[in-house]
Amino acid sequence: MCLAIPGKLIELYEENGLKMGKLDYAGTVNTACLAYVPEIKVGQYAVVHAGFAISVIDEEEAQKTYELWDEMVEGAAKEGLDIFGMPFDEKAEDKKRDVKE
Repeated sequence: MCLAIPGKLIELYEENGLKMGKLDYAGTVNTACLAYVPEIKVGQYAVVHAGFAISVIDEEEAQKTYELWDEMVEGAAKEGLDIFGMPFDEKAEDKKRDVKE
C-alpha cells in the first residue's frame, strides 16, 4: 500500500532531458520527475510515488488530504502510536538500545 501526500511544485527545471521539479510537502522539499505530468505548473500540487509525479490535483483536494493526514496522526498519537503504528515507548527503547551497542 502506498500513502501519498501532495506536494506543491515550487521550482521547475530540466535534468538529463527530463522535466523535474522541487516540491514542498508541508515544509519538507524533495525533487521528483515530472515527465508523467507535463502540464503541471509552479504553484500546483502533485501526488508523487517512487520519485515520479503521477497526478496533478487542485489546492482544495490537497488541503483535504492534509486534514485527513492530521486526523490520522492525532488518532494514532491518542493510542500511543506513531504514524507507522509503532508504540512511542518502543521507539524510545530501540534508541536506547542503539546507543548502548
